[in-house]
Amino acid sequence: MANTSKLFKRYYQLYILILPALVYIIIFNYAPMYGVQIAFKDFSPSRGIWGSNWVGMRNFLRFWRYPLFWNILRNTLTISIYQLAAGFPVPIILAIMINEVQSKAYKKAVQMITYAPHFISMVALCGMITLFLNKQTGLINNIVAFLGGQRLDYLTNPSWFKTIYVFSGIWQNAGWGTIIYLAALSGVDPELIEAAKIDGANRLQKIWYIDIPAILPVIIILLIMQSGQIMSVGFEKILLLQNPVNMSSSDVISTYVYRNGLLQAQYSFSSAIGLFNNLINVTMLLMANFIARKVGENSLF
Repeated sequence: MANTSKLFKRYYQLYILILPALVYIIIFNYAPMYGVQIAFKDFSPSRGIWGSNWVGMRNFLRFWRYPLFWNILRNTLTISIYQLAAGFPVPIILAIMINEVQSKAYKKAVQMITYAPHFISMVALCGMITLFLNKQTGLINNIVAFLGGQRLDYLTNPSWFKTIYVFSGIWQNAGWGTIIYLAALSGVDPELIEAAKIDGANRLQKIWYIDIPAILPVIIILLIMQSGQIMSVGFEKILLLQNPVNMSSSDVISTYVYRNGLLQAQYSFSSAIGLFNNLINVTMLLMANFIARKVGENSLF
């Protein structure tokens, strides 16, 4: 206790600095956990949380018995894994490529161009996707037709939905994702690079034996964190691109919760689905962290 008091007195400025973030987390992340109990109740706003009847696992069983449960779960997992497999390596490769550019002016231009899509609003992005993929006037279909291909209505074709979702996300976020990797690469000791050049290492060898090991801890940490979001597919973008024709491929847990929780006011049922979703995310996070700790020295905890 005495040591804690001494540390607080010595570093009180840092504790004051972190206080707003701590208060924010408590209010908006921990305090709402009180309401999780409505997942186990037949919640009625007029009765309140304590006054609502306890129903146990009924809401969970209702979701698991839903005829399209496995289709929704499969879509959620497929999009998440597809996004992780296709999108996770892109910022790493892009960061290494940018780091190898010698011209500072060219490097800044590339960074600015690749960062810019991140700041496009989701509504504007989905509008651009709709315009580019329009069957009659869209840029993509015009190029396909020019090359002798057949025009397709991509957004009404369920088999194309996941690819459109994933690769538009890569285009939007790849440049932004390079920031943390470039920061890690900037910490590489220049003397180590010079020593490798003196020993005859070419550019690919420098990347393989110096750059990649330097950013490997960051890669592992970010991979663990993304594994903990495996069930958290972006809601807004899917909802904006969704239509009755591609529903079989685009309906995920978050859109199902939206229809039941907000549109039909089934708060207990949607809370149960959200809790189920989060439990899987936590399990995946713990498993990924455990594997990372066993295989190497880098892990979240």
